[in-house]
Amino acid sequence: MASLLDNIARPSAVILQLSVVLGVIFVVLKVAQFYQQRKKLIKDLEAFPGPPKHWLYGHNHLVRRELGSVWITVDKILTQVVSWGEKYPYAFPRWLGPVLPSLIIHHPEYAKSVLGRTDPKSNVPYKFLVPWIGKGLLILDGPKWFQHRKLLTPAFHYDVLKSYVSLMSDSVKVMLDKWEKKITERKSVELFQDVSLMTLDSIMKCAFSYNANCQTESNSDYYIRAVYDLSCLLSNRIQTFSYKDIFYDWTRKGHEYQDACKLAHTHTDKVIKERKMLLSNEKELDKIQKKKHLDFLDILLCTKDANGVGLSDEDLRAEVDTFMFEGHDTTASGISWLLYCLSLHPEYQQRCREEIQGILGDRDTIEWEDLGKMTYTTMCVKESLRIFPPVPSVSRQLSKPITFSDGRSLPAGCQVALNIFAIHRNRDVWEDPEIYDPLRFSPENSAQRHSHAFMPFSAGSRNCIGQQFAMNEMKVALALTLLRFELFPDLSRPPTLMPQLVLRSSNGIHLLLKKIR
Repeated sequence: MASLLDNIARPSAVILQLSVVLGVIFVVLKVAQFYQQRKKLIKDLEAFPGPPKHWLYGHNHLVRRELGSVWITVDKILTQVVSWGEKYPYAFPRWLGPVLPSLIIHHPEYAKSVLGRTDPKSNVPYKFLVPWIGKGLLILDGPKWFQHRKLLTPAFHYDVLKSYVSLMSDSVKVMLDKWEKKITERKSVELFQDVSLMTLDSIMKCAFSYNANCQTESNSDYYIRAVYDLSCLLSNRIQTFSYKDIFYDWTRKGHEYQDACKLAHTHTDKVIKERKMLLSNEKELDKIQKKKHLDFLDILLCTKDANGVGLSDEDLRAEVDTFMFEGHDTTASGISWLLYCLSLHPEYQQRCREEIQGILGDRDTIEWEDLGKMTYTTMCVKESLRIFPPVPSVSRQLSKPITFSDGRSLPAGCQVALNIFAIHRNRDVWEDPEIYDPLRFSPENSAQRHSHAFMPFSAGSRNCIGQQFAMNEMKVALALTLLRFELFPDLSRPPTLMPQLVLRSSNGIHLLLKKIR
């Protein structure tokens, strides 16, 4: 019996020993692979000096962990990047760990080298957005990106945008009516949440011809709720670095994100299906084409490439969802910071108001032709976008090696981050960059400026296709707001910058409003 047990135990022991040996070999190989990978990354970036890093954490000592949550000392991170930029010209590496470096570009000449390439590569760090927005313009690259960009360009032609101005005006007026009721309480108004609902309301009208009443009804449409929840969940995911967490889908917030994605997709699929059925009917097609304005979905469904091929249902949904994602939070950020800037500078605010009153006369409505006449107002909008760019940074992965203007180079596969916030505050380009001065954007002051010194909508072939849509909405919102209110900062609650997918304030943006008429 004992010998039988010995005979059974011996193979088991051998298997166990073999497993341990294989496990050790696997670990050794992984360590060697890690070492080689790190060695290669350090060699790739050796031409770019940067701030001292920890061998394991990289530069993550800027992140503080407290009570299980993770949050960036955000004001520090933004100002720190600007400060490092003064010490390390053009670009410097930032390590998010032992093998996750990114070259931070903070000079327009380097930005031009990256964005001027003809092989645009997708915004790699944002691929965690795919469950919601699919593979639309923000995520795509290569031939399919070019095809989509070409098909979508007609949707942003000025003839199309022209009809959106009245829709934007209607949404802004609803928001202003809400503020008028709030100021009777003699309290400051937190802008970002209301402005975000307003831009969501506006984009629903422009994308789907859909009146959601999301600004006035707390229990509004499930799709509106889903989009709003998705924006909040994504902001939280960026803030807590969960976008790198492979287990995110199994967390409570991960489940909430998936549920909200399903709701959003169900609505978009339903709208696309119904609209396609209408378009298949010749009479209905004729009616749609004679509509006062074609919405974003109408145009996408009707557009075809040179071979008569349009977008698939999956592609349609991806582009509609991308438009919803990119078109409301970014514009809300731009409008909120614009109003904040003008609250700090009553002289510029009054000059804008007088320009708008001179253009509109006794009217309280904005027309397409009015927007082009708002020259000083446009300068104020641009200066706000310079100081507070809605998207503070964009990333690219190099598909080919690149050599910069000063001779330094990077191999293919490296990740670069164009820090728009730092480029807009680069002292080599901007004099006294912290000061809000709209005259920087007068024709004479803009004439000799570097082509990539100001890029709130990025630049090059992958620039924001909806930038004119956003500029129009910012002008409409500002004009109607200044006609109704004087803006003052709430000095007891200054905003604290929080860079996520869009530039926010961690404690909101609070203004005091005084009714004019």
